[in-house]
Amino acid sequence: MLKLRIGGLLFVLLGLSAVSSGADDAVVTKEFIYEKAPFPEAHASTIEEGPDGLVAAFFGGTEEKNKDVGIWVSRKTAEGWTPLVEVANGVQANGEREPCWNPVLFQPKEGPLLLFFKVGPSPSEWWGELIVSHDGGKTWGERRRLPDGILGPIKNKPIQLADGTIICPTSSEHDGWRVHVEFTKDLGKTWTSTEALNDGKAFGAIQPTFFRHGDDKLQMLCRGTKQHVIEGWSDDGGKTWSELKPIDLPNPNSGIDGVTLKDGRHLLIYNHTPKGRSPLNLGLSADGKSWKSVLVLEDQPGEYSYPAVIQTKDGLVHVTYTWKRQKVRHVVVDPAKLTASK
Repeated sequence: MLKLRIGGLLFVLLGLSAVSSGADDAVVTKEFIYEKAPFPEAHASTIEEGPDGLVAAFFGGTEEKNKDVGIWVSRKTAEGWTPLVEVANGVQANGEREPCWNPVLFQPKEGPLLLFFKVGPSPSEWWGELIVSHDGGKTWGERRRLPDGILGPIKNKPIQLADGTIICPTSSEHDGWRVHVEFTKDLGKTWTSTEALNDGKAFGAIQPTFFRHGDDKLQMLCRGTKQHVIEGWSDDGGKTWSELKPIDLPNPNSGIDGVTLKDGRHLLIYNHTPKGRSPLNLGLSADGKSWKSVLVLEDQPGEYSYPAVIQTKDGLVHVTYTWKRQKVRHVVVDPAKLTASK
């Protein structure tokens, strides 16, 4: 049992769920993607396995919402993570500059590496953009703005169906916090979208992440305003969804991410607390309904947030997250050493 005290949160944490920290041997490596950067603040990382290895991205600048915030990329090589490169910024045709937000990397089964991101003065006013790389993240093409009303994956990675359709978990914040699902069959050239899955009034929900439960059965978990994770289910490949509702997992109105592992289990990275952004935990579930925290990645005071998680071809799990807004941490986990009761 983890004993964690951040102000008066000890009782709350233990009352919500027992947290296991006995799987520390599951951590293979723990490192920073960079030690020094040409900016003081970084946030909202994303990670993907491209044809030549790992690629990570995040936004960096003087401070979130400032106009100098751009999208930065680093690649993992045999020598380590490459020096940071700014691959996109918010400079407009008229010379004015807007901040960039929330990059999302995605490698389709066929085609170039995709990098989605948002541009605009605030989440209620931003729009979606896309750049692509044909060489595994070494170089990137010109920015392309997505169609009006389409934002692309808002924080977490898409999934791709057997027919090639890419399903993007997204949300909007201009009329309450509402979740949507967007679809593209041609690598981002044309799009369709569901209507909002919640009204944004009973509770706010944004930044969904997807889990697979068979060919067409999908689950989403979302960041929410009810101090709990928000859940929805689809039986038709994401076209329609059940009513969104809070579940037992705590959420301090902070980003989450998840992945369905090759062995069928489901892994979630989240802040196991109703308030604050520490601790940062890995949760495991056999069915997507009953979750157990199996690993504590961070438990010291500070902000450890906005995680991303993937499983690579070799079976290992790779996690990135914001470390005190100063750096981006990369953790490799062996999921075979994580256990959770069904």
